[in-house]
Amino acid sequence: MNKRTIELSGHIIDSLTLTKTMGIIMDKGGEFDILEIDVGRKKSDVSRAKIEVSADSPELLNSILDELSVLGASIDEIKEVKLVASTKDKVAPEGFYSSSNHTTHIFYKGNWMLVEEIEMDCLVVVDEDVPRAYVKPIADVREGDMIVVGLDGVRVTPPHRSREEQQVFEFMNSDVSSEKPLMNLIYGIAEEMKEIKDKGGKIGIVGGPAIVHTGSGKYLAALIREGYIDVIMAGNALATHDIESNLFGTSLGIEVETGKIVAHGHTHHMRAINKINRSGSIQNAVDDGTLTGGIMYECIKNDVPYVLAGSIRDDGPLPDVMTDVVEAQKVMRKYAQEVDMVIMIATMLHSIATGNLLPSRVKSICVDINPSTVTKLSDRGSAQVLGIVTDIGTFLPLLYNALHEE
Repeated sequence: MNKRTIELSGHIIDSLTLTKTMGIIMDKGGEFDILEIDVGRKKSDVSRAKIEVSADSPELLNSILDELSVLGASIDEIKEVKLVASTKDKVAPEGFYSSSNHTTHIFYKGNWMLVEEIEMDCLVVVDEDVPRAYVKPIADVREGDMIVVGLDGVRVTPPHRSREEQQVFEFMNSDVSSEKPLMNLIYGIAEEMKEIKDKGGKIGIVGGPAIVHTGSGKYLAALIREGYIDVIMAGNALATHDIESNLFGTSLGIEVETGKIVAHGHTHHMRAINKINRSGSIQNAVDDGTLTGGIMYECIKNDVPYVLAGSIRDDGPLPDVMTDVVEAQKVMRKYAQEVDMVIMIATMLHSIATGNLLPSRVKSICVDINPSTVTKLSDRGSAQVLGIVTDIGTFLPLLYNALHEE
């Protein structure tokens, strides 16, 4: 029987980390023996557990330990992290450590070193000249990169559920339901947004075209104008229909204010793209007076950066759209490390993509009428996301009003 001893530390009982650890071991065919457990008796106390994990083969044991590392389990016996050089671009050594989105340290030359720019499903690379540790997507690996292999010398610290009075943002509190107290959640988000901005922090929006379709574009535009939003990450559709709304008063050919179908309105989004193409860019369209309002207009006027990532479904697309999705991902990755909060609104693909890039320390909200959007985010490992199942046309006006209440 192959054995290793792991250690758990933190609010491991409140957050169900201990229960999940035992469940993973059993589900994967291993066995465990709790060697030590110390339960914190005060709210400020942490709990600790030392568990011996055993399995029939080294491969199964490593598979179990790999999954447990995401929960914050660390190998009890502290060893120096193992580094192996890549022998080819885009190729990692066998047995490489695959990162989670939680705060991670490696034990390097006798000290615990923070892994910078943490993101799930990446490799941990060590620059031994500096020294520093940081993550790289596998596509960015270069021959000679020193890459962390195995779990020895790796310590993961997930955010833990608070033992104080329940707050709006709690780790592992992302159960999906349309019956959550919506106004309480919105007031909590508004207060958090105010606190972040008061501290000089940054807030990002990931948005889909339903923001415009539901008539809520004016609220997002106002939030940008008033300095609440620091970056927009979206696709061609949000920008196109926002511009269509400003130029023609329609979205997908439907009059935004009245909901009436406009004759030949289905062509308006293409006419909007054509006008921006004539100007050369969204920036130029604002400068030459073609575009006079809306979400993209406010981004230009207030120097709020935006990333428009293209897809195979796009009409046009607009000249500002990044049609190389790998390049778009790199730009999104940069902003994901800079923000303190991200609100993902009515876009399954962009929400999941952004969730995959975010460190778990970033306060994240996913708002969608479709519960499966939030579920998929959680299934992909973004367990810190607060899910709100509601109509976007309800959420954004309520959030805007909550931000302006005394």
